[in-house]
Amino acid sequence: MAVQPGSWGLVLVALATLAAGASCGSSEASPPVVGGGSLVGSEAVPGARETAPTTDDGRSTSPGPGTSGAVGAPSGEGVGNVTRVDETGNPSDPGGPGGGAVTDPAPSGGCGNPAGLTSGRASIDVAGKPREYILRVPENYDQNRPYRLIFGWHPWGGSAQQIESRGYFGLESVIDEQAILVAPEGQDFRGNGLGWGNAGGEDIAFLQAMLDRFDSQLCIDDNRIFSTGFSFGAMFSFTLACSQDGRMRAIAPQAGNATTSGPCEDGARSVATLAFIGTDDTLLDGHRRAVDILVERNGCSAPAATLQASWCDGLSANNEPCSCVEYPGCKEGYPVISCEYKAGHQFAPEAGATLWNFFSQF
Repeated sequence: MAVQPGSWGLVLVALATLAAGASCGSSEASPPVVGGGSLVGSEAVPGARETAPTTDDGRSTSPGPGTSGAVGAPSGEGVGNVTRVDETGNPSDPGGPGGGAVTDPAPSGGCGNPAGLTSGRASIDVAGKPREYILRVPENYDQNRPYRLIFGWHPWGGSAQQIESRGYFGLESVIDEQAILVAPEGQDFRGNGLGWGNAGGEDIAFLQAMLDRFDSQLCIDDNRIFSTGFSFGAMFSFTLACSQDGRMRAIAPQAGNATTSGPCEDGARSVATLAFIGTDDTLLDGHRRAVDILVERNGCSAPAATLQASWCDGLSANNEPCSCVEYPGCKEGYPVISCEYKAGHQFAPEAGATLWNFFSQF
């Protein structure tokens, strides 16, 4: 889905103003909106949509300030294959980020039985309301293998079809049939397209309904459930990390915050995090605050160490400077990595291999 000419900047204004004045754990923004954000100024953008224009192969062509929107060739490696660099530019402790704390698989109730679900669009009842998602089951599905389950949440004004057409954030082409992919579909948010307002926790209830169905009808690993999303989808990924009921082992939000899909719950549940955002994105401050929440929850410290990451190396020169940093001292197996690059509000380019390397290490 493409936005109308000139509407992209208006959408960024709407996103920025939705989060204005909101803070994690606070609902004092006035007037409130569903999910705990702020309405300030958002009525001025009727019809705005948050989906970036795309090419036929699903790449974003919506450039941010100072970038052409072009991307480099995929590197084939991600943040999971990196070398730490100290402040002098010399390699320090070798090895990829995170690691350790590998837990045994937790096979779901559907393991050992033929798959009860097939790839495609489906509907599910959530408190009397039909909700939809698109599911991708491996072609060589093995009923005795607990699969990783990865959710990909679309941006405001997007759809499940948009995420499917983009190859589930680039994951479809790199997972080698080793994971089950899901593209859920949001609900209308303020009359300006589908989103993840999560009013009264209804989008988390949608997640739980899907998980209940997948647990019983497919063989999934309940210890390895993951979430990625762009913009509103990133906001909801942060919300799932904050929620005690989110069940996410790791998240990879692309340009979001921890307020619009609901104030971050008080709690101490650790969730491994790999975050992306453009340095010209109007959501940058809120995104950084959301990352800080996971830094604290995962027991990390500061300052963060620069990673020499192949994801940055593979980007277009228009996306430079780009850097990924990892916070030290995190609880074993719960790293927090933040990647910032020269761009506006857009999907993280060529991120599929990086996402998979990060998720598959757990």
